[in-house]
Amino acid sequence: MAATALVEGSSGKDAVAEGLLDLLRPAIQQLDLHVHSVRKSQVELREHIDSLATELCRINEHQKVALDLDPYVKKLLNARRRVVLVNNILQNAQERLRRLNHNVAKETARRKTMLETSGVFTSRSPSKP
Repeated sequence: MAATALVEGSSGKDAVAEGLLDLLRPAIQQLDLHVHSVRKSQVELREHIDSLATELCRINEHQKVALDLDPYVKKLLNARRRVVLVNNILQNAQERLRRLNHNVAKETARRKTMLETSGVFTSRSPSKP
């Protein structure tokens, strides 16, 4: 009787855990997709900043009138540095999300296998008093 209660209690916890994992998995996958698209747009932004900085330097070299574009180039390079920093942070976050998603899938499969081998998952008949 106590063993049955223990199995039913642990299967209830496993069902709750599996339900939570199933609830979180789509959110993690959606977040991963959004992080990927932000990283892609930041790479494009970094490339545009690089080309703009190069173009400003080229214009500055070819100007006959002394126009000081160096502060603007420095601002662009500073913005580029910040974009690279944010991109690195997003890359680390995405890697953590990928590992979390992998661990969730692995734990779900492990618990499902454990439940199936114990016979709790397949036999859901009410217990007799």
